[in-house]
Parts: sequence; structure tokens; C-alpha cells
Amino acid sequence: MNINSVNLINRPQKYSMTNAQNSNPKFSGAQNREKRNKAAVIGTIIGTGTALAMIAKRQGFSLNPLTIKKTPIKDWAIFKIANRKEPDRKLLELEEKEILALAGGSVIGGFTAGAIADRENIKAKGREALNQILGNVLIPVGFVGGTSKLYKRYEQQIKSAMPQFTETGKKHLEHANKFIRNLPAVGLTAAALYLGIKTGNKVTNYINEKLFGQKKERELKTSDFAPHVDDLSLAVTLMGSKNSPVTSCITRIVPLFLAIPGYQVGKAKENA
Repeated sequence: MNINSVNLINRPQKYSMTNAQNSNPKFSGAQNREKRNKAAVIGTIIGTGTALAMIAKRQGFSLNPLTIKKTPIKDWAIFKIANRKEPDRKLLELEEKEILALAGGSVIGGFTAGAIADRENIKAKGREALNQILGNVLIPVGFVGGTSKLYKRYEQQIKSAMPQFTETGKKHLEHANKFIRNLPAVGLTAAALYLGIKTGNKVTNYINEKLFGQKKERELKTSDFAPHVDDLSLAVTLMGSKNSPVTSCITRIVPLFLAIPGYQVGKAKENA
């Protein structure tokens, strides 16, 4: 018998899918990315959810599972919206302090889970955490909050300076005048938000360069604007509709958008 025939029998003829996948760097990269993204999602949900629960508890909402079970879903703290027929209806308030707490919980959760699942990119996640907290939350919220306080100090003077239609009892003219009077509030909020995000981005780029040696500037991304959905609520509040259903609906989706910074942190990697 030819010895080569025996060798052919002993020689493995097929490779398992696992070996082929492990030898493929593209597949390995996709696996790592999927693992990293899943960890970022889970960590962010836990972090944001924990912060939201603490805020609700502090504002007098019960976290007792039995109480929550007996309460209709529409009356849960996060889903409860204003009702003009019930002016004293207790609502979850999400203002500056709460926004910072939710963003902090989101980033901490995303960073922690991301670091556990992807230890090779911890430094990248740390830099992104700084970008998100300082550049996308603290500085912009400070700009908007400061502008809001300044506006409220001169609110009556600003509104009285706006041109008005002569009202003749027609509803559409009344609505038009109200809209015109409140244009400065909306404009100032938008301007403060834009300047806050731009300034935050400049500050974090400077810190990244001086502290981490990152010379490549981080460009603004669409997701950087996500944490500021709450500013829509602020704009509506400045227009005199703090307890309106519109404001309530906007406020209810704020935690969802504030989860995005944590997700960005959790999935951050070098050369991303």
C-alpha cells in the first residue's frame, strides 16, 4: 500500500466553522463589535434606569413592586402626563439636576459594562465619557440654564417690546400675538443650545489634546444633539406652558435620549 494513501486518511479533510471564523479577522472584529454594542446597551439601560428610579423615589413616587403593579401603566411616573382637567396632578419633573443625574447614570452604566466587555478600549471609553458628560451635557445645560434665568429676569420687558397685531376678538390673532411674544424664548434657547454644544466640543477637544495627546479633533455628531431633547421642554416652559400635555410628552422621552451618551461611551474604541 502506498504510504501516501494512509496519510490521506489521517489528514483532516474539513475545517470546522469555528476554526474558519476564528481565522478570519473580519469575523472576529464583527463578533467583538457585537459584544461591545450589546454590553453598551445593557449597561446604559441599567445606569439610566437606576438614576430614573432614584429621581422618582426622591419626588415621592413609590418603587414598591406591589404598588406599581396595582397602578395603571398610564399613571406610572415615567408615563404620567399633564391633564388640564386635573391641574394638581403630580408629575415627574425633569429639570437641570435631574438631567445631569440621568446623563451621569447613563454614562457610568455604559462605561462600566463597556469596560468589562472590552478592556482593550478602556482609555477610549474614558475619553468619550469626558466628551459626553462635559461637552454634551454639563456645558450645554449650563448655557441653556443660564440663558433661561437671564430671560426670566427680563421676560416682561422682552415680551412687551415685540410687535403685536391689533386684536379684534378673533382667535387666530390672539394665537399669533402669543406666538410672536414667545419667539425670543425659543430663539434664545436654540442659540444657547447651539453655542453650548459648540463650546463643549471645543473644550473637550482641547482637554483631549493636552491631557491625552489626541491631536485629531472630534467632530460633532448627530448623536451629540440627542441629550438636548429636554431643551424642547424648556422652550415650551418658557412659553408659559409648563404643565401642558405637550411639555409632559416631551419630558417623558428625555430619559430615552439621555441613554444615548452612555451607549456612545460603552461602544467607544480606539480609532473610532
